[in-house]
Amino acid sequence: MHKLFSFTGPKKIVFGNGSFSSLATQVKELGAKNPLILLDDALLSLGFPEKLKAIFNEAGLKYTVFSDIAPEPRLEMADQGASIAVKHSCDIVIGIGGGSAMDTGKAVAILITNGGKAGDYVGLNNVPKAGLPTIMVPTTAGTGSEATFTAVFINDKLKKKQGINSPFLYPDLALLDPLLTLSVPSSVTATTGVDALCHALESYTSIISSPLSEMFSLEAIQLIGENIRTCVHNGGDIEARSKMLLGSLYAGLGLANAGVTAVHSLSYPLGGRYGVPHGLANATLLCAVMDYNLVGALPKFAKVAKALGEKTDDLSVSDAAEAALQAVELLVADCNIGAKLQDFGVTEQDLPAMAKEAMEVARPLANNPRKLGVDDAVSIYQSVL
Repeated sequence: MHKLFSFTGPKKIVFGNGSFSSLATQVKELGAKNPLILLDDALLSLGFPEKLKAIFNEAGLKYTVFSDIAPEPRLEMADQGASIAVKHSCDIVIGIGGGSAMDTGKAVAILITNGGKAGDYVGLNNVPKAGLPTIMVPTTAGTGSEATFTAVFINDKLKKKQGINSPFLYPDLALLDPLLTLSVPSSVTATTGVDALCHALESYTSIISSPLSEMFSLEAIQLIGENIRTCVHNGGDIEARSKMLLGSLYAGLGLANAGVTAVHSLSYPLGGRYGVPHGLANATLLCAVMDYNLVGALPKFAKVAKALGEKTDDLSVSDAAEAALQAVELLVADCNIGAKLQDFGVTEQDLPAMAKEAMEVARPLANNPRKLGVDDAVSIYQSVL
């Protein structure tokens, strides 16, 4: 009998080609009429301001856009967004873009009702009450932020990544339109897609996973494995884009309920110290951490191999698990991700301090299927230096 478990997620999920056009209708259904829209800066040149104008003008709704959002957002950006929302009396928050816009949007929503600064709510369950209603609209198949209760920021003072984690951050609506992902460049498609694969692999092998979370995580692994190469090298294939976005959503649901593991702990110093984009940091470390973790979860990694299309019927559990690692190594290579830590300015001398900092990202390490200490972290870093 499996241990006691629970499962949570966004209050509502809408998925499908063209669903973005229903945005104003969804706002009205949530009883709101004056949204603050957080828009990734990269979307400004892709016609999104015009799309928003058409959607909201037709619905007779006013709105305010906040697009001053860095790819790796700072805590102060949430504070700035909240000030704008208060100034314009906004009654709902919409995040459109990658994880940066959505995470910032989730934080803005709770700041408006709880007051204070974003830094006041870092940690787990430090948000006293619900925020404004939120709608999250991903334009990349990667972060899964539309399905999670987490918002991650860089604390410039500490040079660290920190997360706000609270059930009050779950979106009221996750609105996923695969058509919005068609314009994502190949390199971003690759790194965000491998980030989604990280979420799926880590949540599946997490020691706090459940039968329900594992179902979503394993299906995500299969969807991503079957479609990421097509999306990277033939980005106009809408069927592959749709399946990748669905895989990212499933991975986000797995992540929200089973957590992530050591890849995320080890990647945090890369973001906080060197400004490495989250997806690229995870992609750089994924195979090395997976190699380390194999012996801690051989049966699960054997199932991962099968989900990735490997023929495992005649293999031992150990060999099948090894096949999973080889499949992921090939997938990362086929997506043209070949970064090393030295490419980001990391030196051998930096590794002990990075490893020590990674140990402070304790929750993912607690979920890891194999105990991992400072020396192990240094060795993993060395393997990808």
